[in-house]
Amino acid sequence: MPDTPPAEAEPGAARTPDAVEIYTDGACRGNPGPGGWAAVLTARGQEKELSGAESHTTNNRMELQAVISALQALKRPVDVRLYTDSQYVRNGVLSWLPQWKSRGWTTADRKPVKNRDLWELLDVEAARHRIEWHWVRGHSGVAGNERCDALANAAIDAMLAVDSRLPAP
Repeated sequence: MPDTPPAEAEPGAARTPDAVEIYTDGACRGNPGPGGWAAVLTARGQEKELSGAESHTTNNRMELQAVISALQALKRPVDVRLYTDSQYVRNGVLSWLPQWKSRGWTTADRKPVKNRDLWELLDVEAARHRIEWHWVRGHSGVAGNERCDALANAAIDAMLAVDSRLPAP
């Protein structure tokens, strides 16, 4: 399978060959449960890996956190090609977010938007860049996605290992 899927350019998307390429992923053991997130950023032959974990979270929150952390790591506005296996994130940014904001952060059935805190952060970070959003099928052999999955799970493992060494309260 190819490492980079075919492009699906979005309005206002990155159009330069110097765009920063970002793969992101979130993972959760139980939903909710311990979770991790990761991102791999590549630009001009340089790579940067980011990851983190939380003791009690959801998979959707970890998917969002991966994208937010990757975009926050960019020091200036740039063109970005972002790859995620989360339809929740991709559809949220491209379709739902403008509607949620226009309705005062409520869904079509007038319920509060879940993960609003993270959606608001993502909205701010995404506005700084020109982003081409891509969806990749998870666990399908796409190298960047597989690497992020491994990093997110390693972050969970590291957090759980530290937690197991802490004295009981």
